[in-house]
Amino acid sequence: MIASRIFFTKGVGVHKEYLTSFELALRDAGIAPFNLVTVSSIFPPGCKRISREEGLKLIKPGQIVYVVMSRNATNEPNRLIAASVGCAVPAETENYGYLSEHHSYGETDQKAGDYAEDLAASMLATTLGIEFDFNTAWDEREQLYKASGKIIRTTNITQSAIGNKDGLWTTVLAATVFIMPHYILQKEETENKNSKNGQGGT
Repeated sequence: MIASRIFFTKGVGVHKEYLTSFELALRDAGIAPFNLVTVSSIFPPGCKRISREEGLKLIKPGQIVYVVMSRNATNEPNRLIAASVGCAVPAETENYGYLSEHHSYGETDQKAGDYAEDLAASMLATTLGIEFDFNTAWDEREQLYKASGKIIRTTNITQSAIGNKDGLWTTVLAATVFIMPHYILQKEETENKNSKNGQGGT
């Protein structure tokens, strides 16, 4: 069971109840109607990245859906929080890549996103035998990784927010959603069935 498609999403929710703020963040991200199962952080070999809109069309409410998710929450007024998922994809499609979760306080989108991206890229670099110095800045290592020709792309998706001024719970999340091949097959079968039924009624 290996995902053939993947998409990234993020959201923020605010409510007096902690759990409800998380639910609202899931709704904002578009993934509230699914039974989410969090998994560890491997980008499957040959997996294709698609848009959130395209991905959501392939899954049904109530379906079990696998995700790599980062989340954070606060009820402290004006506290900056962030949640990020970083991604590093190898040039050779038969190799697997890495996804990394990072959540933090006091970090902007840029800082949290760079950190998550750095984590994913560094994990991938170690598996590909790319030599680097952990002490160098991310910008330098990013250029080194890409110059090696072994890492084709690094990216991140990040959601930050400032804690509600009235002390309501504020939740942020970032997620990578896996689309399994049978999800796509089920979608195609349903469309074909509907198409045939439509033709039969004309």
